[in-house]
Amino acid sequence: MRCPKCGCEESKVVDSRPSEGNDAIRRRRECTKCGFRFTTYERCEEMPLVVIKRDGHKEPFDRQKLMRGLVTATVKRDVLVSELSSLIDSIESELRDSGTLEISSVNLGSMVLKRLVSVDKVAYVRFASVYRDFKDVDEFSEELRSLND
Repeated sequence: MRCPKCGCEESKVVDSRPSEGNDAIRRRRECTKCGFRFTTYERCEEMPLVVIKRDGHKEPFDRQKLMRGLVTATVKRDVLVSELSSLIDSIESELRDSGTLEISSVNLGSMVLKRLVSVDKVAYVRFASVYRDFKDVDEFSEELRSLND
């Protein structure tokens, strides 16, 4: 595993335990060159999930891309990264349990919003503004009103 700080390919496992959902092994590693500690997750290789974008092209589901979007939506909010990771885990589990290997980006965004509204309403509106591509203030206001209903 490559060190995210210095790029060294040698690291040692300091601690290893099952993740909270028991669907992965969480490993704390330490770089043998610079001593930086980082966490990796080992998961069973499964059939890849595919996201069908609005223009019709397909791309592999990327949990890191989704995490970046959620982290951006929760900037300066009191939301833990572990909550966001659990949110993504629940989406992946729901898709795999249903046997769905392909999902439209529209449906994926809806799944995220459905869960995000209970985590943080401000983050929900931030994510929705990008996901739904609000064109004007009226669309934004309508979304805010729907939250109060």
